Amino acid sequence: MSRTPAVSRRLLLGSAAASGALAAGIGAAAPSAAASDEAPRRRPGQKSMIGVPFAAHRTVRVGIIGLGNRGGSMITGWAAVPGCTVTAVCDIRADRAERAADRLESKGRPRPAAYGGSADSYARMLRRDDIDLVYIATPWEFHYEHGRAALLSGRHAVVELPIATELRQLWDLVDTSERTRRHLLLSENCNYGRNELAMLKAAHDGLFGDITNGHGGYLHDLRELLFSDTYYTDSWRRLWHTRSTASFYPMHGLAPIAAAMDVNRGDRMTTLRATTTAPKGLADYRARFVPRDHPSWKETYINGDLVTCLIETARGRTIRAEHDVSSPRPYSRINTLAGSRGIVEDYAGPAPTGARIYVEPDHSGHTWRDFEAYRKEYDHWLWQKVGDDAANNGGHGGMDYVLQWRTVQLMRAGLVPDIDVYDSAAWCSPVPLSVTSLARGGRPVEIPDFTRGAWRERRPGLDSEPTDMPPVG
Repeated sequence: MSRTPAVSRRLLLGSAAASGALAAGIGAAAPSAAASDEAPRRRPGQKSMIGVPFAAHRTVRVGIIGLGNRGGSMITGWAAVPGCTVTAVCDIRADRAERAADRLESKGRPRPAAYGGSADSYARMLRRDDIDLVYIATPWEFHYEHGRAALLSGRHAVVELPIATELRQLWDLVDTSERTRRHLLLSENCNYGRNELAMLKAAHDGLFGDITNGHGGYLHDLRELLFSDTYYTDSWRRLWHTRSTASFYPMHGLAPIAAAMDVNRGDRMTTLRATTTAPKGLADYRARFVPRDHPSWKETYINGDLVTCLIETARGRTIRAEHDVSSPRPYSRINTLAGSRGIVEDYAGPAPTGARIYVEPDHSGHTWRDFEAYRKEYDHWLWQKVGDDAANNGGHGGMDYVLQWRTVQLMRAGLVPDIDVYDSAAWCSPVPLSVTSLARGGRPVEIPDFTRGAWRERRPGLDSEPTDMPPVG
């Protein structure tokens, strides 16, 4: 087998050190902000990746790093997309990699090569010459290292949320993408939700008038899972709550609102201010339900239960993004968008779509209407084309598979990605920026312009034109 460009020794050693820390139950550093809000200068020859299409691929060959809850649930979806094959899988636990390979083989798919057993197993996988795209679903503290390594090995990368936890890392991923001419995309499945895409189309069609504000969040009671001894390996996700006060995971609620507002495509997020409640939920749950001999009793939780970020944009809009995984509540991403002529609000009740709407001149009398008729009118072509397949192959209501299908289609057809590294960095920036704002008493902090001025240009994104998947064979 021929070799691809080697991963740097410095990067490899950094990843190994971080992996060792996690295994010891210590974890990586808490998110932090960079010292400067100004964009670093591009190196000579470094150019933007905006509008750069994928090279067309007859078949998209996927390598997967991380086979826990998320990676393990996505592997069959990748293999089910026409013209896509999973050629290699990797996890620090070798048994997981072997089980994942067994699973695909049992479904009649080609058996992928399995890597695992050490922190640098992923680097051995990246030396293969039969990988076009690397899907990364490791714990948050490894996303930057693994995403950067994938780019340096000459592959495109799809990275789970967040792509990085520090501002300097976000900038480095932008720059590495530009230097390697490879795309790095946030695996934001919620952007491909049926309600979210219909909301985006309706907004771009002017249904809500001039958009003025949005509200999104990740409100998910994870307490039982956070204290599980098996769900999150080495309790990695719970340990983040002992390290910092931050909005760790705002992207599910923020990204669809930002896309509907054309952030990075005519508008941009400029400032963020964060507030937080006291940290009560995890300690209270532990006191009521967790045995006293459990290792969590040695932990002190410092992350506030509800962290709220208020974001302002260059065009005078506001976005409120919330994060709460520590409180007893029904699941919600809020997903609300409002303008001069109306509003749509998701997670509003048991109606067919779960969403409600009020728009002029259709509605009056201060009475909400169900979103169903509007979702039919503005149903995105992706759901019309692959909705049935998504129901059979994808989690989270099918939006996982829609993301996977669209990513493979873009690569096979040689098209420009819907979500690029600039979107990915901007949507993840509240993670470190919330730390800075909270440390300054909630004062506003500047959000970097990862596009370096190109945000003013109107360009397509998730509001794409219907396109067929190239034929297989």
